[in-house]
Amino acid sequence: MEKILLIAHTQADGKLPKIVLETLNAAIDLTGKLGGAPLTVGLIGENVKEAADSISTCGAASFLAVEGADFSVSRYSSDAAAIEALVRKSEASIVLAPTTSRFSRAIPGAVFRLKGRVETHVSGIDVENGQLTIQRWYYRQRMVARLTREQRPWFLVVDSGILPGWQGAAASAAIEHVTVAATDFSRTQVLGIQAAAGGGSQTVRPEAEVLFVAGAGWTKKQSDGQIHGKEAESTILGFLENCNASLGSSKSLVDQSHEGEAVLPFMSHLNQVGQTGSTPRHPKGLSTCCHGEEPHAVGWRFINERRAINLDPNCGWAQGKADVLYVADAFQVMAKVNEMLKK
Repeated sequence: MEKILLIAHTQADGKLPKIVLETLNAAIDLTGKLGGAPLTVGLIGENVKEAADSISTCGAASFLAVEGADFSVSRYSSDAAAIEALVRKSEASIVLAPTTSRFSRAIPGAVFRLKGRVETHVSGIDVENGQLTIQRWYYRQRMVARLTREQRPWFLVVDSGILPGWQGAAASAAIEHVTVAATDFSRTQVLGIQAAAGGGSQTVRPEAEVLFVAGAGWTKKQSDGQIHGKEAESTILGFLENCNASLGSSKSLVDQSHEGEAVLPFMSHLNQVGQTGSTPRHPKGLSTCCHGEEPHAVGWRFINERRAINLDPNCGWAQGKADVLYVADAFQVMAKVNEMLKK
């Protein structure tokens, strides 16, 4: 019988991020599909008691913990050793982990030490005829594949937005502490976190309800023959602030900084959606002034409710890719929307 291990790390506040609860839901669902395979939860952090208590009623058979000052921050050497220790202690054959920057850095090393295999960006997990299969996308989200492996342990690094987060009552969890083999972690010291410069305004919000996608049309000449860069900047940032939305961008817009054209100063490649950019999974999306290139729509695919504003009713971005198309001037529409939001 398969043994399932969910590994997770705490945030700076000692709590679990949302994606961990989503991955926990996937682990619970998998235990049922595998006929009641035992589930173990392994936590990493400086102090994991609060995190363990928050999910103690999830049905896990046991809770393991690697904790201490050495494991409070993201660091390859300590995280890889902690993951290895948790897998060996649990004797897990299937390991589920959330797609976080911390685990994306450390899991490959742990997999190598354990002589296992790993699949990243898992978007679906199922059991067919008693055999575990996973789903993931390839080639910029254009091709979907279903995979299975015989080798164990098999690590499945699950993307966010696949399942809703687990919800349940908190209680006191019985935690078994796992000792990590002595290693000189001090060779690598974490001095702090340096965030990307964003013009003083946060524009990337993965947990936002709405994704606002801006296209190159915002920086082009408008009906009066002039470029309204400052107005575009204030309109877009005003909507993000009023709606607490996240900002996405077409590739053509973020590339303009290298082409000597007008740019939006708060926009960077971190905002890019599709075509070497991110594939966001927000509940709602609003696309404005975008052109109809298919690669951009690839990143737009996983938005649940998609709306677009464009003066061209035949815009390829909107046709067949948006649920609702407003044939109008984005400057005028968004100015009116911001006015309504302020009220």
